[in-house]
Amino acid sequence: MSLAEVLAVLLFFSLIAALGLGFPVALTLGGMALIFAGLGMALGVFDPTFLEAFPNRIYGTMGNETLLAVPLFVFMGVMLERSLVAERLLTTMAGLFGRKRGGLVIAVMLVGAVLAASTGIVGATVVTMGLIALPTMLKSGYDPRLACGTIASAGTLGQIIPPSVVLVLLGDQLGNAYQQAQLKLGNFSPKAVAVGDLFIGALIPGLLLVGLYLLYLGAVAVLQPHRAPALSDAALAVRPRGRDLVVALVAPLTLILLVLGSILGGIATPTEAAAIGAVGALALAAAVRQLDLPRLKDVLRQTVLVTSMVYLILIGAALFSLVFRGLGGDDLVHRVLDGIPGGVWGAIFAVMLLMFLLGFVLDFIEIVFVVVPIVGPVLLMMGVDPIWLGVLIAMNLQTSFLTPPFGFALFYLRGVAPPELPTTVIWRGVVPFIVIQLIMLVILCLFPGLATWLPAQVGE
Repeated sequence: MSLAEVLAVLLFFSLIAALGLGFPVALTLGGMALIFAGLGMALGVFDPTFLEAFPNRIYGTMGNETLLAVPLFVFMGVMLERSLVAERLLTTMAGLFGRKRGGLVIAVMLVGAVLAASTGIVGATVVTMGLIALPTMLKSGYDPRLACGTIASAGTLGQIIPPSVVLVLLGDQLGNAYQQAQLKLGNFSPKAVAVGDLFIGALIPGLLLVGLYLLYLGAVAVLQPHRAPALSDAALAVRPRGRDLVVALVAPLTLILLVLGSILGGIATPTEAAAIGAVGALALAAAVRQLDLPRLKDVLRQTVLVTSMVYLILIGAALFSLVFRGLGGDDLVHRVLDGIPGGVWGAIFAVMLLMFLLGFVLDFIEIVFVVVPIVGPVLLMMGVDPIWLGVLIAMNLQTSFLTPPFGFALFYLRGVAPPELPTTVIWRGVVPFIVIQLIMLVILCLFPGLATWLPAQVGE
């Protein structure tokens, strides 16, 4: 290993250590890159001309039409969350299913799937369902482990069910990685990998995962009814009427169908579909009389904050990747993955394990912007399908965010759970759902067509 490659390794692990200590992500990415670039120049192993490409990277980021979907989807999700759509949907679904054994956990899982497709905001989903559904389930005799596991796992569905900000960012980075891989292979006019393809590819695996969750919850209700009893009329806040059902369920589903249907039908790009979703969220908030000037200002402020964070991290990650490449880090990664026993599958397993572990300490945005540009081109040069790889990464990160003791969804739920509920109960509650997700990862590896078949059909 050359001195430059040693610096590349030190750069990567120094970055992980700094992020783990809580330093600001975007500033840490750029700061660490500049420190090691200066160190490399002082030692004569880094060519400063690599940094000359940085302004073009910034210009390309700011002019990237695909990334315009980020603020639009964020606006859509925050508006739906602030307009109490999640609360109304959960209350209505609980009224429909709660009188059956296991009905409340099934309602929570279905609401999690709908919110995932309409908001994609994991923290908001877990907190909302934790505040509304968890007390009712605990008072009604539900097993605390089952209740906590259902809420946490339902909340993480926003990582994999489109439309999702995760998939937008992941699709953009995988598209860039695919271009790099094809250029290195001598293909100078490669087919573009679109974010819409990743949306379509994630649809079947995401719905299949929800189906496996529901199958497990149904089995618990039948085989262990004492863990998921039926609720009495007194325990249910409302008995939903027809109009309540239309407003609470049909309206969000219509919005989802408009967004996803426009993409699947080839009518709109993900960015254009995101604009449809943003306007639809405004209309839905107005329809339920939850749209006023203070609320709109709050939604816009939150959208600007999240979008600014994403773009700043992306700019810092661009500088990091330039320095890492200038130090020969990409060649080192290629040699390491090529040398792993098991060939392509060994390399995929190693990358998935790394991302899973990083998911304990880093947010998905950091992993997508830091790790994917490093390992993505190497795996794609090995012949891995980019759509399948993207879905696999998204589901892997979802599993990581659910795994004790550092899973982000667990922290969100711990923050709103009753103080007398032990943290170990939350940890034990998610174990069956983690097993289901691992099973789903294995299924996805055995049957890549689950992620690649639908995009191929839509693309014809």
